[in-house]
Amino acid sequence: MKTAPLALTLGDPAGIGPEIIIKAWAALRAEGPAFLVVGDLQCLASASASGASILHPITSPQDANAVFPNALPVLDSPLRSSVVVGKPTAAAAAGVIRWIETAVGLTLSGAVSGVVTAPIAKAPLLEAGFGFPGHTEFLGELTASANYDGARGPVMMLIAGDLRASLTTVHEPIAKVASLLSVERIVNAGLVTAQALRRDFGIDSPRLAVAGLNPHAGESGKIGREDAEIVTPAVRALCDLGVDATGPWPSDSLFPPEMRQRYDGVLCQYHDQALIPVKMLDFWGGVNITLGLPIVRTSPDHGVAFDIAGRGLARADSLIAAIRMAHQIARRRLG
Repeated sequence: MKTAPLALTLGDPAGIGPEIIIKAWAALRAEGPAFLVVGDLQCLASASASGASILHPITSPQDANAVFPNALPVLDSPLRSSVVVGKPTAAAAAGVIRWIETAVGLTLSGAVSGVVTAPIAKAPLLEAGFGFPGHTEFLGELTASANYDGARGPVMMLIAGDLRASLTTVHEPIAKVASLLSVERIVNAGLVTAQALRRDFGIDSPRLAVAGLNPHAGESGKIGREDAEIVTPAVRALCDLGVDATGPWPSDSLFPPEMRQRYDGVLCQYHDQALIPVKMLDFWGGVNITLGLPIVRTSPDHGVAFDIAGRGLARADSLIAAIRMAHQIARRRLG
């Protein structure tokens, strides 16, 4: 049976989203996986050298698979304001939010197999009253009432090559990270990660490494007490719950190739602890996945790049990898 198409949200219309979506379609049109775009058709047309001739408006996701080899299917949801490429504006926020909500609704209904999100800019959304730090938290709210069997996210995972790195805290100032850590929070993120490694990546007995917070993982309490008092008990609790977890590991020695062979996933405690090794391994092709949701969601591991938007310079590698990964996970969940 053919898998339902993916829904790809346009992201910030003034960023590189429209351009990399066109490039991703050109790269995938022959072999797939198929996707439809939820967004403003005119923004896409402006980003294409061929204009609207390569775009095909659709009214139902069911039409996307048939259309995809010859044209990019678009579920047109027009903006109510004009777009200047490279110039973000809060006036576009309502449209950006509507596209995400529509894609999530289609996924929850089964009309599409998953959501891939092009990058959004947080500042114009927050200026317009958006109440979430980013996609991850918003998706958690949109799917909160849907049935889900397992530990609940959202938990962010970044992937580059053989490195799968989840996060306990995400978009938080370094000064706040220690106060936000708790045994319960680490255990939940670890359970969500272990469950995803089994269900979404097909690893029957996943091994989870847990990074320490402080240099040298606290060095027995000499460099901060958090690793001894929070991270270590959390690792023990994960083991008691049946997770093959080890740690806390000093993060400066956790990511070389020899160490990566010892685990299937790593749980990091803050944003850059995971993002730096991921981007060192594959700056162009990393993928962001949201774990612990009743829907499949991936995104490229980069931002809106307003500085190069509209100049034809943006690379679609990460978006293409995100589309392929969403398709693989969706197929695996279908069994």
